Amino acid sequence: MKKLQLAAIAAAVTLAAGCTNMNPAQQGTVTGAGLGALGGAGIAAIAGGDAWTGAAIGAVAGGIAGNIHGNNQMQAGW
Repeated sequence: MKKLQLAAIAAAVTLAAGCTNMNPAQQGTVTGAGLGALGGAGIAAIAGGDAWTGAAIGAVAGGIAGNIHGNNQMQAGW
């Protein structure tokens, strides 16, 4: 169990470090996709559907929404 936790922490640190050179649109896309996948899987599981399908649909929808938000931030000069 400790090896799994250590691997998860190492993966999270690696992914977080990889996001430092992204522009706001790219960061929004990645963040939106991740949150969308979690939300979609959760909603599908609660509703009695397939969590993988919910995660896939949520990731696509979240990625699109995050990209739009990131592009708006870039145009506003944030």
